[in-house]
Amino acid sequence: MSAVWRASRAAVRRRRLQTFVIGLVVLTSTVTLVVALGLMAAASAPFDDAFAQQRGSQLTVTYDASKVTDAQLTQAAHQPGVTDVAGPFAETVLTAPPNNMAPVPGVDNPPLGPIAFVGRADPGGPVDRVDVWSGRWVQRPGEVVVMRPPGETFARYEEVGSRLVLPGAPPLVIVGFASSLSQTAGAWVTPDQLAAMHPTTSQVLYRFAHAGSDTQVKADLAAVTAGLPQGSVLGSLEYLTVKWDLTNTANAYVPFLMAFGILGLLVAVLITANVVSGAVVSGYRHIGVLKALGFTPNQVVAVYLLMMLVPGVVGGTLGTLLGGVAAKPLLQMSFSGFNSGYIRPTLSPWVQLATLVGMPALVLLAALLPALRAHGLSAARAISAGSAPTAGRGLRVQRRLSGSRLPRSVSLGLGLPFARPWRTGLTMMSIVMGVLTVTLTTGLTNSVNVMMGSRDSSNWRVDSTFYVGDPSVPGQVSPELTDPQIEGMLRSLPGNGSVIAAAPVLVGLSGENQNVHAWFFRGSGWTAGSPVQLFKGRWAHGPDEAVVGSAFLHKRGLKLGSRVTVGLDGHQQAVTLVGEDGSGGPDELEAPWSTLTALVPEATAAGYVNQYWVHLAHGTDVNTYDAAAKAAEPSLQPSPAGGPNNIQVTVIGTATLLSILLGTVAALGVFNTVVLNARERRRDLGMLKSIGMTPRQVTAMMVTSMAALGAVGGLIGVPLGIAAHRVILPAMTNAVGLELPPSMLDVWHPGALTVVVLSGLAIAVLGALLPARSAARMTIAQVLRSE
Repeated sequence: MSAVWRASRAAVRRRRLQTFVIGLVVLTSTVTLVVALGLMAAASAPFDDAFAQQRGSQLTVTYDASKVTDAQLTQAAHQPGVTDVAGPFAETVLTAPPNNMAPVPGVDNPPLGPIAFVGRADPGGPVDRVDVWSGRWVQRPGEVVVMRPPGETFARYEEVGSRLVLPGAPPLVIVGFASSLSQTAGAWVTPDQLAAMHPTTSQVLYRFAHAGSDTQVKADLAAVTAGLPQGSVLGSLEYLTVKWDLTNTANAYVPFLMAFGILGLLVAVLITANVVSGAVVSGYRHIGVLKALGFTPNQVVAVYLLMMLVPGVVGGTLGTLLGGVAAKPLLQMSFSGFNSGYIRPTLSPWVQLATLVGMPALVLLAALLPALRAHGLSAARAISAGSAPTAGRGLRVQRRLSGSRLPRSVSLGLGLPFARPWRTGLTMMSIVMGVLTVTLTTGLTNSVNVMMGSRDSSNWRVDSTFYVGDPSVPGQVSPELTDPQIEGMLRSLPGNGSVIAAAPVLVGLSGENQNVHAWFFRGSGWTAGSPVQLFKGRWAHGPDEAVVGSAFLHKRGLKLGSRVTVGLDGHQQAVTLVGEDGSGGPDELEAPWSTLTALVPEATAAGYVNQYWVHLAHGTDVNTYDAAAKAAEPSLQPSPAGGPNNIQVTVIGTATLLSILLGTVAALGVFNTVVLNARERRRDLGMLKSIGMTPRQVTAMMVTSMAALGAVGGLIGVPLGIAAHRVILPAMTNAVGLELPPSMLDVWHPGALTVVVLSGLAIAVLGALLPARSAARMTIAQVLRSE
């Protein structure tokens, strides 16, 4: 065994370039796989693990306390299939009003919108074991525990000991912060305290034996509410809806990352097989020498397997470590957004273990077949087989090409790939994968830009957004002007085209326990249409109309023409969904100003406005306009429109990075093929130089041999990339419930297609140029000496 190890170690040292190429190929492929597999695992595991630990509520039902008693709810819960029940808990909804006053120490200013208060004596129990991550649970009236993601607060003085003051409730002291992954409440008080707040609803939490699908949960809901009085059920919340809310962003990234992961795996298999098998084949002379020295066939196979395993282990280990580092920020970004803090995604250990073991195993498998072939060769045959390809291969093609008018260096180069058809096939496939990746990246980039650029294609363009100062944020101040005065000032400034006042408000949605982000707009621009592209229907105009994204409809099983009821500050307003736009939010709704004033008085509605969208006249300088507005009202925080958003940066940046990785790996495969071809044809190169072929002609011959593969690979890879784009993009949008407009798929133009076709040629030429120049500089004396 010591002889095998010494021979393997010597071979690794002697073939440093070959070892480096194999290690680099394995490293880049491993990084890609760790990132893709890590996100796929994280899209489900964090929620499932945390939900099981909290004994989360699989179904939360809100009942009308005036129509059903607690005794009836308790009796109705004893149905077959119900494994655990918690409640009934008394519940009431209070609304946090807008607050533009400077924050006061010791007083909490929660985000405006509805807050569901539940009376609960104990955070534990059989269902929904609330995680009190700061402070303690309520023990007496006058105390409250606020629902917050772990480790997060939403206001400057929101801390244990602060007072929470809301209309309709006595001042409450915050004694703790807690997290319920089931999202059953916005705050908890003692049952006695809740009774003094005049509750109107009751809440019951259920767990079932079978609740793995939406159909099963709906059947469970029908079972536990079957015998109750008509109209007693006000709303329900399934845990699958909560899970979708918290993981849909990550699920959107999974299809395209998995596509790159699969491409990375294929490229890794192809190029590793090509590089490793080529290294073994080119080392047949070395194998013959080892056999002549007395090594047994098994020892020879072991030498080459160990020689390939060294860069495979090093590359796989480094790639696993680097992949883990690269995956962490991507995981955090994928789960960013509303309510993201309730789960903390981490890289699953099995992902790193699988790549750490799998990539070296792949290297061994790729080396095993050609090594076994050498196993049965005699020393003399191995030495002769390693000097050049088998006689006669490619000669017929080269003879036909020699009769053409092509330059001799070009005709010889075009014939070279036919000498090693297996190696040529693997190299060609790696180039195809590289072109496919570039094509897919180009398509995703164009599609995302089309989606994000829908504002520019709409009939109302935002040039600048002004945010009203929030005094709770350091460096910002309260406005000196009223809402109507600010809007009037913006309209009066030179260069103004039109102004929309925007009021983002959390409102309740009848039939659900979750709040909805409603955007209410005021201004002439709204009558012409929102600065978001409309896909279906029309814009809302009256107080009983609204526009939503396709994800809103998908999440709730609604369609255009459906009616929903929104609630705010104890008032309700039914609205008809008349349009579907490109906002995409599953919990976002857009409505005209009249809808907000139907819920609250005009004066109260004005307090909800916290931003103004401005469209400037043609030729107006945005920075000049922003400076003038800031001077007139110091509290305004201008933000010029334009620039990429998080989705663009994430999708385009990640796809481009992975495309570069896979393109580099493909180029390395070409590099290795040219190195092996030059090594095998040293005698031929020496003969060509001896009869007058210049170094430039030698370089042209070697580059042409790969350029031909690059051109063919481009023609094959582009249609495959377009097909992958048409599969992956709909999978991404379906994951978040978005309906895909045709404009996002029809992004291919002749210029773009020409560029991606030429990418195969670029990969081949860039990979072949360096080893071709190295072969061209080899002198006749060096060739003869190596022979």
